[in-house]
Order: sequence, then structure tokens, then C-alpha cells
Amino acid sequence: MAMRKKKTSFPSLEEIQQEMTRVKSQGRYHQALRSTVSTIVVVAALAVLVAALLLPVMRVIGTSMQPAFQPGDIIVAYKTDTYLPGDLCCFYYNNKLIVKRVIAMGGDRLEIDDDGRVTVNDLQLDEPYVAEYDFGQCDLDFPFVVPENTLFVMGDNRPVAVDSRSINFGCINTEDMVGKIIFRVWPFNAIEFFGL
Repeated sequence: MAMRKKKTSFPSLEEIQQEMTRVKSQGRYHQALRSTVSTIVVVAALAVLVAALLLPVMRVIGTSMQPAFQPGDIIVAYKTDTYLPGDLCCFYYNNKLIVKRVIAMGGDRLEIDDDGRVTVNDLQLDEPYVAEYDFGQCDLDFPFVVPENTLFVMGDNRPVAVDSRSINFGCINTEDMVGKIIFRVWPFNAIEFFGL
């Protein structure tokens, strides 16, 4: 018995064109996917670098800066070497990132009365950000002269804040400063820009 040869059918020209279009489309899809993933990786790396080098983001813990900041607020700092009295700032202290307010600069003469009101260079500070004045945990001898290249910082919640009023905490070396607080991003109902 003779075997019958199976007839081989070749794809039509239209089928070949459809397959070529599918393969090209698949290649463009993979190229677009690779390009998108590469872009996302580069943008994420740049965002991390900017956040680490220029705009640190941190979460507030504790109540020493109430009413300005509440525990859980997320704030953004701007790295700078220039600070002025009244600026909100952050710095490392005992390996923790701390937020306080600049009260006086190196060379300034400072006094705090028994009620907790602060005088710098013979001018009493107007401190609308303080809800309650308090002498707090202060063991300084007055008048106190802020050492050069340091900042005298205080928390806004004066009765509970541990800050430069305590010899153990002391003035903050300007080299230890991380940045100036410029923006609160969380919670959304309390977003606020503090300025550069």
C-alpha cells in the first residue's frame, strides 16, 4: 500500500504580513516597557537623591513643637547654611532628627525671665507661636552669650520642650544642622508653606 503524502500548505502572504505586524508590535511593546521601566527607575533615583541631599522629609514625633506641629505631621526641610531667629529647623541630636525653632545666633546675649519670656540683645521677643510661656527645664546662668557658630533653639511648647535652655542639650553647632523647615505636607487639611 502506497503512503499518501500530506499536502503542506504555506501561509498566505496576508498571514505572513499579519504575523510580521504582530512580531513588530510585540517588539515595540517590549521596547516601550523597557523604556518606561528605565525612566521610572531614573526618576525614583533622582527623587531619592534630591530628598537625601536637598529636601529631607521627616515625620514629627513628640509634642515639643505644639501648636506649630502635631505628632505625625510630615514636614519637608531645605538644606541651607543660613538661619535666622524664628526659623523652624531640624538637626541631629543623639542620632535622632529633632525639630526646634531658632531663637538666637552665635554672639547674641540672651535672657529668660521667671515667666519664660525671652530677651535677645536687650529686646524682648514677640513670639506669637508660643501658646504658653514657661521657664521650663532651664539651668543656664543669665545673661547667657550664645557661643559662635552655634544656634540657641527652643521648642514652641515651652513647658515640656527640652532644648538649649538645658546645659545637657546645649546650643546646636551650625555644622549639625540638617535644614530649615519649609513645608508641611501631611495631614492634607493642614498643608502649609513656611517660606525659604
